[in-house]
Amino acid sequence: MLRSTATVAEAGVLPVIPAKRYFTIGEVSELCQVKPHVLRYWEQEFTQLKPTKRRGNRRYYQHHEVLLVRRIRELLYEQGYTISGARNKLEGGRNGGRRAPQVAGLSIGDVRGELLSLRALLNGDE
Repeated sequence: MLRSTATVAEAGVLPVIPAKRYFTIGEVSELCQVKPHVLRYWEQEFTQLKPTKRRGNRRYYQHHEVLLVRRIRELLYEQGYTISGARNKLEGGRNGGRRAPQVAGLSIGDVRGELLSLRALLNGDE
C-alpha cells in the first residue's frame, strides 16, 4: 500500500527522488519538504546552489542540486547548524573543514613517511 505524502512527512522520511533531468521549484519543495521561498533564500546564501533559469526566470533544479538542498536541510534542521555554519561546512573542502584523519595517533604525513621508508627497506635502498 502506498503512503500519502502527509504520512511520509510525518515519519520524517524524505520521498525518493525520481529519475528526471530537471525539477521545478515546486517539485524540489515537495521532495525536500522545504517551502519554495526558503529555496529561493538558500540560493542567495549558498553559492553552490544555482538552478538553471529559463523562460521568465523559472527555476529548474538538476538531481545534484536536489541532493544539495537535502544536505543543506539536514545541516540546518536536523544538525542545528546556523546558515553561516552550514555554508562553512559545505565550503570546507574534501574534509569538510576538519583536520586530516589520524591513524594510531599518527598524522597522514607520518604514516606516508613510514610507508616510504618501508618501501626503501624492501627494495634494498636503505
